[in-house]
Amino acid sequence: MATMADVARSAGVSVATVSHVLNGTRPVLPHTRQAVLDAIDRLGYTPNTLARSLVTSRTRSIGLAVSAISNPYFTEILQGVEAGALEHGYSLLIADPHDDPEHERRVVQLLHERRVDGMIVAPSANPRELVAYLGRHDVPTVFLDRLVDTCAEGAPRYDQVCAESAEPTADLVTHLADLGHRRIALVAGLPGLSTTRERIAGYRRGLAASGLTYDEHLVVHGDSESAGAERVTAALLSLADPPTALVTANNAMTIGALRALRDRGLAVPDDIALCCFDDFAWADLFSPRLTAVAQPSKEIGTQAVRVLLERLAAPDLPTRTLRLPCVFVHRTSCGCPEGSARPEHPERPAQFEKGTIS
Repeated sequence: MATMADVARSAGVSVATVSHVLNGTRPVLPHTRQAVLDAIDRLGYTPNTLARSLVTSRTRSIGLAVSAISNPYFTEILQGVEAGALEHGYSLLIADPHDDPEHERRVVQLLHERRVDGMIVAPSANPRELVAYLGRHDVPTVFLDRLVDTCAEGAPRYDQVCAESAEPTADLVTHLADLGHRRIALVAGLPGLSTTRERIAGYRRGLAASGLTYDEHLVVHGDSESAGAERVTAALLSLADPPTALVTANNAMTIGALRALRDRGLAVPDDIALCCFDDFAWADLFSPRLTAVAQPSKEIGTQAVRVLLERLAAPDLPTRTLRLPCVFVHRTSCGCPEGSARPEHPERPAQFEKGTIS
């Protein structure tokens, strides 16, 4: 079996240089790095990760705790995390917290006990125990998709990576208002999630920008899942003055809302218009095709890995929140004809062009 010394002789470098290439502990000239990689490939060298972890106190592994992994949105995030980890020579240990605060804390503890170097977590609506555990054990962590207020009462702060939520939701609302709708409802997500709060705030911002009055009866919580959205959409349709347009706040709830509309025999967009937050692979295959906000889900995953690795390399860096821009995907469920240009709202930018860092 080839050793690190064999690789060094074959590449014409020192054992220390091979170590730096494998562990990323010091910059190596590109041609030298390539020579080492070629020698590794030629000799079939496999690093002894167990021995290396005993020396460096690093396992080159990342713990990922994300609920609803079967959801296409989180599946794409997982793909981004996996690609980012693999690019930097890290493996993943994955757990599903099931959006349950107690289970969330347990699975994060299990990942920590596996000696992962850091965590990437999509937190639940009540992550108090999670944040307390991470703080007690000083675990390098990046929160993704859902933001956590970790500043209260001296709690530690963490890096966070997510998509913009408020402005894209406002844009869906103003688009529907531009098409003449005055009763626009929102099927919002699970109470307590930052994404739910921000999309409700964006909904209200869109109403205000369009000169429409907020009506609390038109905001319902589908709890971020299909069955809940189906139930509350049916309730909206039973109002004395039902909405003429719906905005659904994630892809699972879009499916539930469509089921409720089908059960009532309502056609989209002839009877009711629909816009959704979260684009997904088959949104373009529905009839009508779904007008949606597309989140950069894979990019959220890869950026979370990048931010975590930068934290591991420099623990004293200031913490930051990275928000990535979304894209408005104009199709026909909003009521616009196929191939038509999107109406422009005078006070609204044409696109979500910039993410933000704080």
